[in-house]
This record gives sequence, C-alpha cells and structure tokens, in this order.
Amino acid sequence: MKGLVIAGTQSGSGKTTLSLALMAAYARRGLKVQAFKVGPDFIDPGHHALATGRPSHNVDGWMLGAEENRAIFQRHAARADLALVEGVMGLYDGFDPIKETGSTAEMAKLLGLPVLLAVDAKAMARSLAALAEGFAGFDQGLVWAGLAANRVGSPSHAALLAQVMSQAPGLPFLGGLPRKEDLAMPERHLGLVTAEDGGFGPEALDRLADWVEGGLDLDALWDGLPEIKAAPISDEQDGAAGSKVRLGVARDQAFCFYYEENLSRLRQAGAELVFFSPLNDREPPSGLDGMYLGGGYPELYAGKLAANQSMRAGLASLAQAGLPMYAECGGMMYLGQELTDGQGRSWPMVGALAMQTRMLPRLRSLGYREVRFKRATPLGPAGTRARGHEFHYSEVSAMDSSLDSGVYQAWGRAGELDGPHGYGAENILASYTHLHFGSNPGLAANLAAYCRDRKGSEND
Repeated sequence: MKGLVIAGTQSGSGKTTLSLALMAAYARRGLKVQAFKVGPDFIDPGHHALATGRPSHNVDGWMLGAEENRAIFQRHAARADLALVEGVMGLYDGFDPIKETGSTAEMAKLLGLPVLLAVDAKAMARSLAALAEGFAGFDQGLVWAGLAANRVGSPSHAALLAQVMSQAPGLPFLGGLPRKEDLAMPERHLGLVTAEDGGFGPEALDRLADWVEGGLDLDALWDGLPEIKAAPISDEQDGAAGSKVRLGVARDQAFCFYYEENLSRLRQAGAELVFFSPLNDREPPSGLDGMYLGGGYPELYAGKLAANQSMRAGLASLAQAGLPMYAECGGMMYLGQELTDGQGRSWPMVGALAMQTRMLPRLRSLGYREVRFKRATPLGPAGTRARGHEFHYSEVSAMDSSLDSGVYQAWGRAGELDGPHGYGAENILASYTHLHFGSNPGLAANLAAYCRDRKGSEND
C-alpha cells in the first residue's frame, strides 16, 4: 500500500478541499482509500467518510503517544490501498510554538509518510519558489511528495508557476488547481458544516474529483509514492472483557462529535453500541446499561430537542434510576436543565444535571486539555489521567450547589486552569472536554466495567 500526508502552509490554504478531492478521485479509480485526520477535529473526518466510504480516524501527537498513533494508523491503513492523512493548521504548527509536538510535520515523520504541500497561490509568481524552498529546508527530516498550487487564476498562471518552481528543486511541482468557489464548504461557529448537516453528495464528490484530476498529475503523484508496510492489528473484543453491556450512543445532526477510536475501544471492551437520535426517536433504546452523549450542535436544534418531550422524560427517568452516563460538551448541555441559544431564547433540556448553559457571541474556550480525576468517575478511579480537547462558544451560566463541579483538575498549554472542570452526579460524568480514549487505554474498559458492575448490582 501507499500513504501520503496532505499539509498546508497555513489554515485556509485549501488542504481540506484538496484532501477530499484526492480521496474522491482515487476512490473513483477503484482504490480502497483510508483517511486520517491530524489533530482533534471531528468535522473533517465526517466528510472523509463520505468520500471514502469508510470511517476516518484521528491521529494526534499531543493527545496520543507515538506508539498509539502508529497502532491506530497500522490497524486501519492495513485494509487499504492508499492512506491519505489530512494535516492540521500549517505544516509546522502545533501545540508548542517552538517544538513540533502536535504538528502535521511531527505526524508525517512518526508515520514515515511523504508530504504534499498545498499552497494558496492566488496572485503569486516567483515568490512561490521562495516559499517552497523555505518549507522544504526548514526540517530536513521530512520527505516530500511535491507541491500543489491552489486557487490558480488561469492555465497561463499555472504554466508560469511551473516555470517558477524550477528554481525550487526540493519540491516537485504537481500542478495548479483553479479557483472554484462553488467547491468550498460552508462554515459556521465550530468550523465547517458537518457531514450530517450537508456533506458532499455523489455529484459534488465527482466535481471534486474532476477538479483535482484536471489540475494535478495524479498518476505521477501515485508513482512517486513509496510502498509502505502496514501489518494488520486485531481490533477484536478482548476475551477478558466480560459480558456484553448495551451502551446507548446519541448520534444525529445535534450530536455527532465522536472520535472513532473511542467507539472502537468501547466495542473492544465489550460494549454493544446502540445508536439513537435524541432529535428524531421518541424514547431512548430499551435495555441499556449505560449511555454516551457526545458533542455537536444542540444549540442549533434546541427547539426540536425541547419539543421531543418523551425523549427528554425518558432520559431523565434513566438518569434518576442510576443509569451510568458520560457526556461531552453538547451532550452535557443537553443533560442540563436549560439551554439559551444564540438568539437569547431559553429551551428546556433533560434536567439530569442541575445546570443551565448559554451560548455566547464569541469563542469561550479552545485548546488541548490534560485532566486528572479528583474522585472516582465512570471512566476511572481518582487519580486517572487523560488528554483531550475543548472548543466551545457556550458556558455554564448557573448550577446548583448539589452538583459536583470540581471532578477534574485540568491543565492547558499555559499550565493549570482555574474554574470548574468536570461535573458529576452519582452516576453521571460530564465536561466540556472531549477525551480521547487512546490517551489512556483504561478509559473505555473502565466505562464498560462500571456499566457492567452497576448492571450486576441491580440484578443481585
């Protein structure tokens, strides 16, 4: 098989559009394409899955260790002909302004993959060669597949750039991609519109594939990629995990932010995942032993969530009965008593957590997080550590003193963070932080075991 990292000079250089176009084009040629995303993003992997027909997986140099990243890549790339890894931000940007931690460059070296650099070449000429030489010379540990000029104005502009790039021998010029504003994905406050809310359909994916086929020499790109080995790694359920537990997973347009690896690890730990829609289903699934409510956009669907009174009542009843629940960001907002949307309208939510949340006009929090549990939770005992990411425009506007608001001790890039982090009731753990279960192999097993133990105690 072969593999490639698609990187950009900066955010907005067109690497997501280029990545999706390459996935669609090579898949259209009959290749099995496996996508990956560098960093904590949830939205891009959803679009990857539409283009390739298989789930995309996150790899991250800060949240996960080197061996964990390699294992995730090996486990899923081994089943494909081509692994395409979309980078994050600019090629050399990451967690630290000086070190490579969390960057696309770090991941390319860790996985041993060549890099294709996407450059916004609008209104550029000879400066493109200077930029290319700077990127190619900055880190001698990278292997280069080439450079793709994006937002090229005309065929003559592309031909000019090909001449220019003869002065930058370190980066082969693979071609120019014409400006096509109709290929750009619409955005909103957490990034691109999600795949669940308007991803590329078959016709749009064909247009993307046509666009990249017309601008880049995909045969030359393929021929220049080295063969790599990806030995299959079993992801079968651990035989020692114990009996199966039924874990409800909220998944629809309002709740769609999940790391695929988290779901895989829960299955390996013996969880049968039962997906349901708080938006569209009338009541929660029956016979559940636990529940996982991920993030997403509950604020955009607050009216419909509020109107589904039977679902809210069912979830409140399960919480009151002691069903273990783990909720992240949007899931936490939904379990609260009330959500105030961006227009100032307040909507009743489930009421399982004695808190209220409200949307703000500006970003409230963004960044990597490391947490330590200050008490036992469904994900592990006191002292358990894990890593994740936080990105939200909302805040907890009110909460009852009965709610434990100090379950997590949390750190960001600048050190320990003040304020409440991690909210807990007896059987519920909730937080704005999306934890990656690969950061601590015990998290998924702990959640499954917690649900299994509670199930066993009820049957005694």
